[in-house]
Amino acid sequence: MRPGGQAGAAARSGLAAMLVVMAGCATMPVRPPMPSGPVEIAPATPSSSPSSLSGPDTLPAWADEDHLAAFQAYADRCHVTRDPAAVRLCERAREIRRLSRRVTPTAARVFFEAAFAVVEAEATDARPGLLTAYFAPEYSARRAPDAVFDTPVLAPPAGWTRGQVLPERAEIEAGPLPSTPLAWMRAEDLFFLQIQGSGYLTFEDGFAARAAYAADNGRPFVGIARPMAERGLLAPNGTSGEAIRAWLAAHRGPEARGVIALNPRYIFFSLGRDDGGDPSGAAGVPLIARRAIAVDPASWTYGDLVWIRADGGNLVGARHGYSGLVMALDTGSAIRGPVRADLYIGRGGAAGEEAGAVRHPLRMWRLVPR
Repeated sequence: MRPGGQAGAAARSGLAAMLVVMAGCATMPVRPPMPSGPVEIAPATPSSSPSSLSGPDTLPAWADEDHLAAFQAYADRCHVTRDPAAVRLCERAREIRRLSRRVTPTAARVFFEAAFAVVEAEATDARPGLLTAYFAPEYSARRAPDAVFDTPVLAPPAGWTRGQVLPERAEIEAGPLPSTPLAWMRAEDLFFLQIQGSGYLTFEDGFAARAAYAADNGRPFVGIARPMAERGLLAPNGTSGEAIRAWLAAHRGPEARGVIALNPRYIFFSLGRDDGGDPSGAAGVPLIARRAIAVDPASWTYGDLVWIRADGGNLVGARHGYSGLVMALDTGSAIRGPVRADLYIGRGGAAGEEAGAVRHPLRMWRLVPR
């Protein structure tokens, strides 16, 4: 890591001057803090003093960032952190927003450069990191089964406890229903709803509901993209989410169910009214499209501010790359390791089409308070 130079000190003095000017401005109402969920303690700390580390201005593509959008997202969600130094910076960011009529992009950039140093995350096995993406799907559902909507959305079995190991997916789907179905869906739609962990259902009468993760069967997640390619069902670089879903829909029935069963993990849901927003992550707050990531809580803390840089995706339909400031607000059973992230893209079909093509080599930097 490169040692910091004089840019950090100049930026800090600029921030102080900015706060003096802002103190004379009219105030804006502060959004009340949202309740936070469970928070893990990060095991990793920088080996050097934050003041001796490089600043955000050394990050690749930092000048191209939308610093104002990043600042607003940070100020909206930073209260989930429990690190004392990060709590103080969160309070400072919210104070800047409260005292200013309009935070400018320059002020937002100055805040980040003055307040944080950067530490690159390193994989323990020396393999390249990996960025994938997820979304909140929106699917049609029925209150009763028919020839197409023939797969039940299930609530947790009575007496379920966290960590309990239940039968694998194939046995659950073939056996007697462990609970009364909440809804009925196409098999391929439910499979992707379970992969994403939450989503939104619209019934035939127009009622819109949010399907939220409620429990799982305690089995590991196994991706079906690789075995589908190995069996010649899809091309090796054609295993995007949309390609997989299209194949399952075209082979609906025993053939598709046999492929779906390669993933033994099964998710149970609860239903509530759709509020029009985004789903909450494991940190207990709603996710922000393109500003939230799922991480491994063994390597990161919910509320961490992270810079991601991911180029060179090779799936058909993939965008060139992704970079920007994001926050660690979620986790997932397939997200393991210090250089592994799942980027939340947003709600709906367009977000799902993009998310399904994200499989990019990744670098990550933790932003640590100075």
